[in-house]
Amino acid sequence: MNAQVQSLAERPATWLRHDWRLAEVEALFELPFMDLMFRAQQVHRAHHAPNRVQMSTLLSIKTGGCPEDCGYCPQSIHYETGVAREDMLPLEQVLDAARRAQAAGATRFCMGAAFRSPKKKDIERIATMIREVGALGLETCATLGMLTPEQAQELKEAGLDYYNHNVDSSEEFYQKIISTRTYQHRLDTLEAVRNASLKVCSGGIVGMGETRTDRAGMLVTLANLPEHPQSVPVNQLVQVKGTPLEGVGTTSKGVDGFEFVRTIAVARILMPQAQVRLSAGRETMSEELQALAFLAGANSIFYGEKLLTTGNPDVEHDRELLARLKIEAETQAQTDARGACC
Repeated sequence: MNAQVQSLAERPATWLRHDWRLAEVEALFELPFMDLMFRAQQVHRAHHAPNRVQMSTLLSIKTGGCPEDCGYCPQSIHYETGVAREDMLPLEQVLDAARRAQAAGATRFCMGAAFRSPKKKDIERIATMIREVGALGLETCATLGMLTPEQAQELKEAGLDYYNHNVDSSEEFYQKIISTRTYQHRLDTLEAVRNASLKVCSGGIVGMGETRTDRAGMLVTLANLPEHPQSVPVNQLVQVKGTPLEGVGTTSKGVDGFEFVRTIAVARILMPQAQVRLSAGRETMSEELQALAFLAGANSIFYGEKLLTTGNPDVEHDRELLARLKIEAETQAQTDARGACC
């Protein structure tokens, strides 16, 4: 073990930093797999219940027709993917989905809309949804594209808890997959969200053809924000027919499984208090790979049969897997207690 890695390994598990250097994070990725897992577990247990997973459900409230050209996204107008443009869902349909998610055990309900940035009328309708979903007792999350500071404040006043806006990858790789906005646009929205006192949900996607240095760079960006994101989704690319990233990746099913788990573990070490979410791509992951991800520090999942437009393991399958691993689902009371103190 080199001196740099030795120094990192000797730090207490409760240690928080916002000044990570890329070389340090690359050194963590290079650790022997078992050493990295051990370190991630130490950090995880210092900050979280070791056998508990928070359950979120994601609903697309407005699908398709997005003017952005994100190379992974089936909702972009630039690609022929078979995803039709749809109007925003009516309030009652959103509430029905939220009630079903809550009955199935979800404690956070996330609403996604395919916007570059929402208009005033969109914010007004979504604010009503946020208030009504929050009244059910669920945590609320939204992902609506870029926000102005004023829009972030409106959503906060409506009762929104979390805002999701992923950085996707490193700044260097970002320009290879998206041309209709810049990396700085992403960071500006995250700043607006933080300044409105909303909780930040921000992570990225692995398996897009990026390098390990890009994965490390993405995590450095997140860990060096003024405040660590409260939620960090780590997605494995879901390759959709018709998108530029169809067929891209280090294997036919995306990035190597051990590399994916390494990314989870490094995210846990860099952002100890965050909920690290095992997100898109679970449908093609083996149960053993998902178990390794939990061991590496993932303590949140998307729960339900669909993520916006792509598949996800069904609810019963997830329940059976968690039962076999003796991992409990976080209850609403536990969610509320965590939210009150964090």
